[in-house]
Amino acid sequence: MTADALPQATFKDPVLVAATLGTGLMAGLYLAFDIGVTPVLARREDERFVAAMRRVNDALDDNAAFGALFLGVFMATGAAARRLARAHRSDAARRARAAAVLYGLSVVVTICVNLPLNRRLRTASVTSAASLAAARKAYESPWRRANAVRTAACLGALTLLGGTARRRTAVRTR
Repeated sequence: MTADALPQATFKDPVLVAATLGTGLMAGLYLAFDIGVTPVLARREDERFVAAMRRVNDALDDNAAFGALFLGVFMATGAAARRLARAHRSDAARRARAAAVLYGLSVVVTICVNLPLNRRLRTASVTSAASLAAARKAYESPWRRANAVRTAACLGALTLLGGTARRRTAVRTR
């Protein structure tokens, strides 16, 4: 008898799928800033950096879809963990709870670090070269560090959810 069936992924729980996809989208957004947006802006002069980050922050703050995704992922991940626990899938529930904690960390960092920095940048008086430089200095490094934490937390949560969402089928033998 030989084992010839390949593992297959099955996605039976739409809440778990939504949590996984949403976490992937958030991880991708944060990662795009880590490796694309902020490195490019770091090479710009203070006025262009401040103006660009203000526009980006305003666009995301005014975007209901972003807000729904940002908070919806957290709720979906928690709901998936509860559903898995009720289905007596304790290992999967444990991974989903850990993913909820990691994603929750990204929410806390956003609320406690990134959003206050965004508000300070938005309201900073930038009437001179010195004030632009000061606003940028107070914003750029702390924001990038916090974003790296959000990225790592979301990537960790995504890894956990991806492993939870995938269920290997039994290997068939002939």
